[in-house]
Amino acid sequence: MTSFSVVFFNGGLLMVVSGVAALVSYRKHFLNALLSLEFIMLGLFWLLSCVFSGVGVESYFFVFFLTLAACEGALGLSLLVSVVRTHGNDYFNSFSILEC
Repeated sequence: MTSFSVVFFNGGLLMVVSGVAALVSYRKHFLNALLSLEFIMLGLFWLLSCVFSGVGVESYFFVFFLTLAACEGALGLSLLVSVVRTHGNDYFNSFSILEC
């Protein structure tokens, strides 16, 4: 690996670690958790593109990964809209397991 690819690899790793730290520490709003998950997916995409660029893998895997990330984002936003319509807010402490 050249020094340029090492910098990109470390940047992607830093993105994933900071996304996990944000997911664990800022658990007040549902929207913050969704944004943290999207940041983790972006960091994973960056890491995978850095690792697979040296191997010479075709780009079909990247398109598939981005498609799954977009579906995950759309599903998260639809859940957010559903929660806001039923509960009136997106606070985690207002959710209850016993509530239908």
